Amino acid sequence: MTTSLPQYRELRLILGDQLNPKHSWFKTRDESTLYLIAELRQETDYVKHHVQKVCAFFAAMQNFAHALQQAGHEVLYLTLDDTQAYPDLPTLLQALLTRFKCQAFAYQQPDEYRVAEQLLDFATILKKRANPVRVERYDSEHFLLPFDDIPRYFSANKHHTMEYFYRAMRRRYGILMAEGKPVGGQWNFDKENRQALRKDDLAAIPTPLCFANDVEEILARLARHQISTFGKSQSKLLWPTNKKQALQLLSHFCQTCLPFFGQFQDAMSCQTEHSWSLYHCRLSFALNSKMFHPLDVITSAIDAYQASPERISLPQIEGFIRQILGWREFVRGIYWCNMPKYESLNSLHATRPLPDYFWHGETQMQCMQQAIKQSLRFGYAHHIQRLMVTGNFCLLTGIAPDDVDAWYLGIYVDALQWVELPNTRGMSQFADGGIIATKPYVASGNYLNKMSDYCQHCHYNVKNKVGPDACPFNSLYWHFLQRHEALFSNNPRMTILYRQWYRQDEATRHAILTQAEQYLLTLNAL
Repeated sequence: MTTSLPQYRELRLILGDQLNPKHSWFKTRDESTLYLIAELRQETDYVKHHVQKVCAFFAAMQNFAHALQQAGHEVLYLTLDDTQAYPDLPTLLQALLTRFKCQAFAYQQPDEYRVAEQLLDFATILKKRANPVRVERYDSEHFLLPFDDIPRYFSANKHHTMEYFYRAMRRRYGILMAEGKPVGGQWNFDKENRQALRKDDLAAIPTPLCFANDVEEILARLARHQISTFGKSQSKLLWPTNKKQALQLLSHFCQTCLPFFGQFQDAMSCQTEHSWSLYHCRLSFALNSKMFHPLDVITSAIDAYQASPERISLPQIEGFIRQILGWREFVRGIYWCNMPKYESLNSLHATRPLPDYFWHGETQMQCMQQAIKQSLRFGYAHHIQRLMVTGNFCLLTGIAPDDVDAWYLGIYVDALQWVELPNTRGMSQFADGGIIATKPYVASGNYLNKMSDYCQHCHYNVKNKVGPDACPFNSLYWHFLQRHEALFSNNPRMTILYRQWYRQDEATRHAILTQAEQYLLTLNAL
């Protein structure tokens, strides 16, 4: 006697970054609809990932599948064991549509261009079959700017200013607004949010809220299928893998970290065991996997601000809102209006390979060692570490954007291409020629010394531009400006730098450039 397979009228795909419990799909239960969540080699292998990133996504996917089942939905969760025979997502989908005799296929708009194109091509094939399958694409219902509204705000190959977009979004949602004007009389308090940590501030750094999610079975699966990863493995994962934990982390941030978030959001330190987290929210993985809605995060933060204005100042809350309502939505718009061309832009013609220490952190540059080793240990670094330490170094040394993209996309637990690519190739590496930034974000050792305590413990002397112990960032900074003089010397935000450069005598300039050339020839030895 054989047992017949169940039949479903519709198959609905949920990607690993679409774990949105509030999606309209789940408002009603339908026994004829099957939800699919699957671990796939195409997702573990398109770039080499930090092991904690893969574990975090797989654990969150499993938890979401279980939550849907508990809510009464029909869910099929497939592990790598189950999908190993399928080379890609369309092959798996085709097999399941046939197995369950589905008449319809539905999916949410993917946030990565490669997957969106893959599903668009698959949908075309389904519609052209002799027995066509009905296909429907839905919005992910996550972002504050709906996917179909992106063309209203963004145009391809054009510079856009985040500040104007941010103000438009504040008006659209009435966030921190009063009678049509920004609360406090100004839109942006960024100048008040750039303080370094003083020695007396270090003792007050809060203990980060970390979880202990068991991922031993996932690690075993990764080993069984020989998935290539890097970074430090943790059998007890510290990242939130369900909505309950994500909300706990949000509450911890609002109560403990938000009062000092803006003030120290650009600061860096290596002095305490909690220096890696400081006052940052670390909510990006939960947000980017869509465990909760960005408006929920914004509302919670504003509620905390309004409940305790004596603890949380307006600059602190505005600085946080700007990251969620402004920058996060902004880079997504830049991504979608410029793909696929954007991922091949290389306006500065950078070609050097990524130095070896990006994979192990063993370098004599203390700032780079701290940022890289922290990233390898936790799969996390805050935005200034990413932009002004590792990103700054790659820009100064002319590392190939493809290499930089692959490293950033792989190493951070929150990294998905829609958010990583504009931040890295655009904001960090200026490879987009100014679509995002009005100038390259380069800095010498002076900036790192101002915003961190890294230089106090470094092999190199941050005050020296030349000599055997000269901080590499110093000469590389001027070398970058010199070799790109034709492009940047007339930039209004950079003319003062070129005046400073040419005020130095020719012999000094020659010595600095010679020092930089030597460092560029021996990058792996720094």
